[in-house]
Amino acid sequence: MKAVTVQNEYWTLDIVPEYGASILNLSAASGRPVLRPVDPAKVESSSDTGCFPLMPYSNRIRDARFEFAGRTVELRPKSGSTLVQHGDVRNRPWQVERVSDTHLIGTFDSREFGDMNWPWAFTACLEYLLHGPHCDIALTLTNVSDEAMPAGMGLHPYFQRLQDGQPPQVQFGAGGWYPTDENSLPLGGSQAIPANLDFGVARPVGEAQIDAVFASWDGTARLSWSGVGWPGRDWPGQRALTLTADNVFSHLVLFTAPDGSLALEPVSHATDAFNLAARGVAGSDMKVLSPGQSLAGAVRLSLDGDW
Repeated sequence: MKAVTVQNEYWTLDIVPEYGASILNLSAASGRPVLRPVDPAKVESSSDTGCFPLMPYSNRIRDARFEFAGRTVELRPKSGSTLVQHGDVRNRPWQVERVSDTHLIGTFDSREFGDMNWPWAFTACLEYLLHGPHCDIALTLTNVSDEAMPAGMGLHPYFQRLQDGQPPQVQFGAGGWYPTDENSLPLGGSQAIPANLDFGVARPVGEAQIDAVFASWDGTARLSWSGVGWPGRDWPGQRALTLTADNVFSHLVLFTAPDGSLALEPVSHATDAFNLAARGVAGSDMKVLSPGQSLAGAVRLSLDGDW
């Protein structure tokens, strides 16, 4: 595994083309981790990295099958499971098309692989750009097959939860939440957010174990530490990280990972959106791409305060 490093006066970003052009490590220039710190020697898949892409869909698909355009689409379930999860680009090698001190572009073409777990041909692009205190990640998914294709995308970052021993306060706005079954699959459409999952006002996650999908996300999520108020700001903390995303990322997944990190995943559709859409459930935001059509959007991570 060979990482490619880009950096500026605020960031150091290590990317591994071999595993989905995923982020191996992302830290402030001081060396303080922003994403969970990763030992390269222990990486066996993208699940061991700091952040990986989700394409051509995000999260889980129930029973590894769904109905689309009058046909039943059956995928290969992951080992030891009945479902598929997180798309099929994150553990495959990508091509580095361009790299400079602060900028990297990686591309993927499904037609180069004979064992893709997806019946439609597609290409993908990831662009990383560091400028000032911002790390921008742009995603593009393009249907290169000769028929319409269901589609979705997202990012799966694992944020370093403790900073100087302090847990973060979390804040984001959303319009709904999906009740789920034991496999974290939605039972139906979104409902009102219960009080224990409402992060409209900054508060700690605490010891709760959460794997929740939120609908109608407002496109901003903040992590802040120390609990010291800043004049003129609407969230607490002397150190903060803000995630902002384009409107295409209409959903947010909040996941308290077993290793103690915190995943805040901007995604373009609900978990199992293809099956929800086939059932007539509104608001899941499944996208359909015509031949040659693309789905694109960007996510920004911004540092604020003492990093």
